[in-house]
Amino acid sequence: MRAFPALFLASLALVLGASRADPATLQDVCVADLSSGIKLNGFPCKHPSTIGANDFFFAGLAKPNFPNNTLGSLVTAANVEKIPGLNTLGVSMSRIDYAVGGVNPPHTHPRASEIAFVLEGELEVGFITTSNVLISKRIKKGEIFVFPKGLLHFQRNIGKTRASAITAFDSQFSGTQSIAATLFTASPAIPKDVLSKAFQIHPREVERIKVKLTPKK
Repeated sequence: MRAFPALFLASLALVLGASRADPATLQDVCVADLSSGIKLNGFPCKHPSTIGANDFFFAGLAKPNFPNNTLGSLVTAANVEKIPGLNTLGVSMSRIDYAVGGVNPPHTHPRASEIAFVLEGELEVGFITTSNVLISKRIKKGEIFVFPKGLLHFQRNIGKTRASAITAFDSQFSGTQSIAATLFTASPAIPKDVLSKAFQIHPREVERIKVKLTPKK
């Protein structure tokens, strides 16, 4: 009989651990009112009488949108900001298109785990654990790789042609922090000596990196 409580607690832990990253919805739908000035955890709901099919529709991932930038990658998001009907549903997607040699640079999603499906081409993908261990693999068309929630990860096109991937998240708005841009283009700026000591580079090099990473207006 003593084994029962332990078994029950283990089962309960599995059930709780399987819950989604975002809170569960308490109604059929809560289509986001993106124009509302109210600030809360998520978006306030539109009145049910004002919602329609377009609140649950987005065609932005249907075609490739190949990049013309220094990174050689372009992310097209399909989150609650693009699909208001995702509000409270705990899911979202994106499409990533890569030029030859293109990189989706090291970044994190603080609110979601990610699963990537390769549409075309071949990618090198990987994430780094909190023990500083790199877990990486080459994946090609039709294959899948998973990035755990909050861990630093990247993708790189290692093929001789353009590549594309579809990614999915267990959050309506996963958030993205690109490490280099976050550190060197923060506003207000992170003190120069902090970055200089963290990366063991001269303060002048900090300024050079900032110039390169600051978005052109």
